[in-house]
Amino acid sequence: MRIGVSLKSTYSVGDPRTGAHHMIERAAAARDANLDSLFVGDHHATGPFAYYQNVAIMGRLLAEWSDAPAGVLMLLPLWHPVLAAEQLGTLAAVARGRFVLQCAVGGGAEQFAAMGVPLRERKARFEQGLDILRRLLAGEEVTSTDGPYRVEGARIAPVPAEPLEVWIGATAPAAIDRAARLGDGWMANAPLVPDEAAEQAARYLARCEAHGRAPGVVAIRRDVHVGADHDDAERVAGAVVDAGYRGFRPAACTYGSVDEVGEQLATYATMGYTDVIVRLLAEEHTEVLASLERLGSVREALRDA
Repeated sequence: MRIGVSLKSTYSVGDPRTGAHHMIERAAAARDANLDSLFVGDHHATGPFAYYQNVAIMGRLLAEWSDAPAGVLMLLPLWHPVLAAEQLGTLAAVARGRFVLQCAVGGGAEQFAAMGVPLRERKARFEQGLDILRRLLAGEEVTSTDGPYRVEGARIAPVPAEPLEVWIGATAPAAIDRAARLGDGWMANAPLVPDEAAEQAARYLARCEAHGRAPGVVAIRRDVHVGADHDDAERVAGAVVDAGYRGFRPAACTYGSVDEVGEQLATYATMGYTDVIVRLLAEEHTEVLASLERLGSVREALRDA
């Protein structure tokens, strides 16, 4: 099983440089821990909180990262596919290794309204947008007018040196089927508790079989803290979870010592998951850096198992 990280992009800071510097230091810590992948998320119209936008911040983080895979999440209905393809082509040229697009239909009436995109068009925009984006990144000249996007004679450069890998995030049965039909991989969402995660992995693998497609990457996002020992993890993460972290059920969060976290994450391999993409539970920056360092030990234990 591979262990990657998705860095927190939202910060409540007086000086906007502080949050950006925290992300840069966390990317370097993830590199030093030999983690298997690095990602950032996507959200829009987030004020008053600082949200460091994915393309710009990833361009900076790649200077700290290794040649392991890296990528961004894009809520595709909120991106014009030509613009998205241009940004992804540039990031893939900067990256030393493979570049990955994580994508989803997204939600949240406020951000869709801010971007002038009707929620009811999410599915159509996602499917047409993904098709256009992939063709552009393969070097094609694209004309596509059968849907909400009108694209005529578009061509971009640079294009990735190797095909862009697409992981589709999905939770609802119809969305999991879409991921099986269109994606190079699938990503389960963070709020799932273990029983739900197992059920959804089985559904995705079954839909891949039904569509005659190899499943590729089977990833899950987990919110994690690795403490110096059990008591330290309880001190740092227990309070965060008990306070109602993101409205999640406690069983959706993973924390403990190196051995405890390793045992918990190993169960996902038995469900069919190939990758765990970690978000850090700790609130204090120094605790996040310490957790990332210990996560490297978890990763090594899982690779040796």
